[in-house]
Formats: sequence, C-alpha cells, structure tokens
Amino acid sequence: MAHMRRMAALAAIAASSALVLAACSGGGDPTNSAAPTNTAANDEPVTLTWWHNGVAGDSGENSLGDYWDKVAADYHALHPNVTIEIEQIQNEDLQRTRIPTALQSGDAPDIFQQWGGGEMAAQAEAGYLMDLSDTLKDTIDTLGGAVGPWQADGKTYGLPFQFAVEGIWYRKSLFEKAGITSEPTTFDELNADVQKLKDANITPIAVGAADKWPAAHWWYNFALQACSQDVIKNLGSFDFTDPCFLQAGDNLQSFLDTKPFQKDFMSTVAQTGATSSAGMVANGNAAMELMGQWNFFVYQGFTDGSDAANQALLDDLGWFPVPAVGGGQGDPTAALGGGDGFSCYVDAPPQCADFLAYIVSDDVQKGFAEAVGGLPTNPNASSAVADPINQKIAAAASNAAYVQLWLDTDLGPNVGGALNDGIVAIFGGTGTPQGVVDNMTAAAATE
Repeated sequence: MAHMRRMAALAAIAASSALVLAACSGGGDPTNSAAPTNTAANDEPVTLTWWHNGVAGDSGENSLGDYWDKVAADYHALHPNVTIEIEQIQNEDLQRTRIPTALQSGDAPDIFQQWGGGEMAAQAEAGYLMDLSDTLKDTIDTLGGAVGPWQADGKTYGLPFQFAVEGIWYRKSLFEKAGITSEPTTFDELNADVQKLKDANITPIAVGAADKWPAAHWWYNFALQACSQDVIKNLGSFDFTDPCFLQAGDNLQSFLDTKPFQKDFMSTVAQTGATSSAGMVANGNAAMELMGQWNFFVYQGFTDGSDAANQALLDDLGWFPVPAVGGGQGDPTAALGGGDGFSCYVDAPPQCADFLAYIVSDDVQKGFAEAVGGLPTNPNASSAVADPINQKIAAAASNAAYVQLWLDTDLGPNVGGALNDGIVAIFGGTGTPQGVVDNMTAAAATE
C-alpha cells in the first residue's frame, strides 16, 4: 500500500465543509452548479446497484435512507433508462465486511459508500475503483478542497456528500440537573463536570467500545493535541517514535482512571439499539458522547419519529468541541473530521459517474441539508444549513487550525486496525500506551 503517496495528499486536510468552503478562497467556483455531466449518452436500459449506510433507527425512522430513495427516484425520472437498485446496510457491516468482500470477489455494487483516506487508497491501488478525474472535472472543481480525502496519486476516486468535524454531544437537561452551567473548554473542566454528573447519579459519558472506533477516537483526540502538526502530517511515514504518541496513551489512561463511561462499555455498540451509546444519549440515560456530526440524525432514530419528538430532542441537545488537553505540541483548536461519499466500481456503467455528480449537485445537496440535517460539501448548498447545532459544528471546522482525517481511515485498514486494537486494549485494562505504538509499528512492518 502506497502510504507515502496517500499521506502527501491527505494529511492536514483543510477544513472542508460547505460552510467552510463558502468562507474560504480555497473552495471551488461558487457559480458552478456541480451539475451532472450527462455521461449517460445513450438510452440503453441500465441498472445501477447502490449500497449505502442509511438504515432505520429503533423507531423505524430513516431520514437518510428515505432521502436516498427520493434521490434515486428523481434521477430515474430524469433518466428513465437508468434503474437504481438500493441496498441499505448497517455501517459497520458495510464498511468492514460487505464492501471489502464484494470488491475482492469481483462482484461489487456499481456505487457504494466511501470514507476516503487510506482505505480508499488501498482500493484504488488494487484497481477496484473508477477514476473520475476527467469525467467529473467540473464537479470536482466545484467541491474544491472537500474532495482531497477522496483522491490518491493525483486522481479522484470518489466524491463526498458531507464533511464535518467531531465533538462532544450532550443533553442540556442532564447538565442542568447536575449543576453544570457552561460547556467545558479544558479537560480539567470536563473532568470536573464528569464528577458533578456522577454525584447526581447520571452516567457522564457513553462510548460504544464494542465497535472499537468510538473508543479509539478518544486516543485520536489526545494524539492530535499531544503531537505537532508536522508529526501528524507525516503519519504516512509510519514513524511512531515521537514521544507524543505515548503521551496520548498516558492522557487516555489518566482520563479512563476518572471512570467517565457507562458500565459494560466494552460490550456496548455505538448505534444499534436503545442500549447503544447513541441510544443512551438519545434516551437521556447518559449525558455526553464523543461522536461525529452524523449523530444529529442518528439520535433522532431513537424517537417515535414525530416532528414534535425530534424537535424536543434537538432542543435538548448541545455540542461543543473537544476540550483543550494542555501540555502537548498540538494546536488545541485542531479538529478531527471526516466525511461520507461514494465511489463507483471500476467496471460500473458510465452512468454511475453521472449519478454520482447528481448526488452532489446543488439542489440534491440542499435537499440533503434540509431533509436529513447533514452538512453538504457543495458550497452552493451551504445556505440550506439552518439548524443551530449544525451551524456551530460548521463554525468549529472553520475556526480549527486544521482538520485531520480520522486516524484509522487515514492510516489504512492494516495499521489503522492495529491502532484501534491497541487503544481498545487500554480501554479493556489489558493494554498500555506503549502497546498502541508497538501495534502500529508491527503492522506497518508488514506493509
């Protein structure tokens, strides 16, 4: 796997949500509509298979899946010869099992969910992905820097439909019950709030450690603040000798020693069921969760689906950036982020690229923000972001010194997986900060 090439393109991503792009000169031409390129040049019947992670929550509500159904139907109305067959797949199964297996078998869907970074670079190097660089040049130019994580070796292999930074979601009513009057800006303040919540018999923080990556994100944030931007930028060199990586593990261990998480967090999943970490926050059984912007609509999947219930939940939700740790070489305003996009399989019909351009076109992206509550990557859709929490998340991305892609995604499945295994071992009481570094180093040696 060509990590050096990948990291040169991916490290230290410029803040790249639509609102960020709208505020920066580095984005694409805002007058360009990112319209489909009409590569569907003939009228022969074509069927596109589409795998995405828009699945229903406990209540059956599925705003993302419903929206993708509409997008497929609208595209079919514009192109009656193109039929789109959708399969909705739970995120963990989709990313870790279904897509890798399908690609390796040579029987992949035509268009599928793509998170970019090292995982995508590995797929591109294996020859699984369609090169979209020339076919969708105008669309790529419009999206600007947001496309960076979906590029490798100077070519574009996917397009993102949303990009955002992560932070800590919380329930305002539980903070009030515990006597917390302001959002913490440092880890000392966060630790104090954790104690206040425990004193009020409230579970302070939920984490889905059974899925590994939600737990790993805590270490990622400690690393981002312990390590200089240069060290983070050079992760692709697989040099993990900087002491900042051990400092990240030490800081994580100190945080774990405060016992901030729910009971049985090692067997808790992130998003499935009322006892998941998302379910605990949505149902008021935990006060906080470190998670990406997508929980804006994941949480709503645990209501009864009515507008009143969703609005009541949103009114009680708050969000703040990861607090400053102190004592590190990193910029405390740096943020971790990532996005969701789609790639076309290398042997997909050419209509796949046209449909992908349609997904990120102006009106479809505006509809995504309005119907789902997502943060679109098309600058021309930024005006559709109306919710105060989403506006706050977008502002945090704009104010960040830089935005770093999720570390496991950036490092690729081998080293990134070893990283997550080492971190979860610390959570489980069997690992050490040195073990995390050793895991990454050993995995890198097999590349």
